[in-house]
Amino acid sequence: MQMITQMLATDLDGTLVGDEKHLKDLLTYYEGLQKKVTLVYVTGRHRESALELIKEANIPMPSILISDVGTGIYIGNDLKPDEEWELLMKKNWNPEAIKKIASHYPTIVPQKLPDESRISYTAQEDEGSVEKLKQELLQANIPHKFIFSSGRDIDILPEASGKGSALTYVIEKYVEDQASILIAGDSGNDEEMISLGYPSVIVANAQPELIAIQDHPQLFRATKNCAGGIHEAWLHFYDN
Repeated sequence: MQMITQMLATDLDGTLVGDEKHLKDLLTYYEGLQKKVTLVYVTGRHRESALELIKEANIPMPSILISDVGTGIYIGNDLKPDEEWELLMKKNWNPEAIKKIASHYPTIVPQKLPDESRISYTAQEDEGSVEKLKQELLQANIPHKFIFSSGRDIDILPEASGKGSALTYVIEKYVEDQASILIAGDSGNDEEMISLGYPSVIVANAQPELIAIQDHPQLFRATKNCAGGIHEAWLHFYDN
């Protein structure tokens, strides 16, 4: 694919999707620009679930899809897996060891996923067990990345994964050095990519754990929800 010169890298649920009027306004605005804004969707959903949402919300297909909290990267019109990233995700990944430890916690319930490229759970109002699981995995020296978001969702990922790591890989491989970039998110699993230092926006309806993160010079805190906040931020950074 051609190198990207303008890019919106955005989470889906509660960020790009969630406010139909503002979403329509944002897409209409992008269609009116002289230079194409390449869409990169960065979601916690797995590939098929993301495609269902894209169809349901009637939003454009992305040029790049980052799925499973940064575990999968899919490229181009047919969203083929990035094989180099796929190999990296398999390095030191031991889902059986993680599942064995997590089974000690009855209030931490496995989520149904199509494969084991990541392991995800729902915590049933028991953040004490979430912390104990986090510590037990560290003590077991199992390579992984642990993300807790929205007060309930636990994602345990390959250590090189995460939305920030995956987006950094995409930027280095597919984006021009002087490109206009905006990164958008609304929850804790977006913190890593929001904190990369690129122009970024936290939408007004964001979860408390993301609102609480430290500012950086390129971080914009929107006053509008979902796509309205993205539109507000794009105008803030790039409406010359």
